[in-house]
Amino acid sequence: MAYALQQLINGVTLGMIYGLIAVGYTMVYGIIGMINFAHGDIFMVGAFLSMISLLGLAAFGITSVPLALALTLIFAAAIASLYGWTVERLAYRPLRGSFRLAPLISAIGMSIVLQTFVQVSQGARVKPMEALLPGGVQLMDQGGFAVQLSWMQVAIVITTLVVLAVFTWLVTRTSLGRSMRACEQDLKMAGLLGIDTDRTISLTFVIGAALAAVAGLMFLLYYGVIDFYIGFVAGVKAFTAAVLGGIGSLPGAVIGGLLIGLIEVFWSAYFSVQYKDVAAFSILVIVLIFMPTGILGRADVEKV
Repeated sequence: MAYALQQLINGVTLGMIYGLIAVGYTMVYGIIGMINFAHGDIFMVGAFLSMISLLGLAAFGITSVPLALALTLIFAAAIASLYGWTVERLAYRPLRGSFRLAPLISAIGMSIVLQTFVQVSQGARVKPMEALLPGGVQLMDQGGFAVQLSWMQVAIVITTLVVLAVFTWLVTRTSLGRSMRACEQDLKMAGLLGIDTDRTISLTFVIGAALAAVAGLMFLLYYGVIDFYIGFVAGVKAFTAAVLGGIGSLPGAVIGGLLIGLIEVFWSAYFSVQYKDVAAFSILVIVLIFMPTGILGRADVEKV
């Protein structure tokens, strides 16, 4: 019981990170119907920006952990947003009216460019960082096994929930959110009704990149080590989470992220850790066989 509870805590923490990345995938797909395969590398860039910011703040003598984390969050989200905007302008906007494979190939090219840029500028070796929020609380002790809830896990869950709440308010209560939902329903009609669709799509990429940067900071703090390749692995899993939850559904992206995180952690705990990714993708295949649109996805209605 205690061991299962510990894995549940670990799985929810990891799932929150995947859910944040998956939201960026599902936002872009919901509006323009295309997958941003460079999104995972924006997450990786956000993690490196977070490390650079934390090291820079420490060099300037800022030792307050809450202040350093807040400044790092703002810095990483702002710079990563510029990367997201650049990806949209270079890889998607010029090819928006072309055949559907062209933006996909372009996005994969941008992914390779970002990976190579970080590898060249930061080096290929892993970058470790010591824990900023050590310690935690012991929830229970059963048979000599203590269930620990670290302060880092608490911070990750709270930060993720707050960010998702702000984003939900943005989508449901603001004029930008109404424009995004209008573009999701019918991009051409939204343009005819006076909505600046180019601006809305660009801001969607910007917001998705900011969420990926938050996930990058959470990943750095949780694992304490990053490299230029983490964007590919986490990006594929987050994309899987978005599809599992229902591509185009924001709540589905979060639910899918939690499921992928729980599957990965519980499989690693009770079975072979080498096959944890196989287990997650197998569950995805099984779900899609019986629920092709995912858990919360909506079937497309073809208008004639």
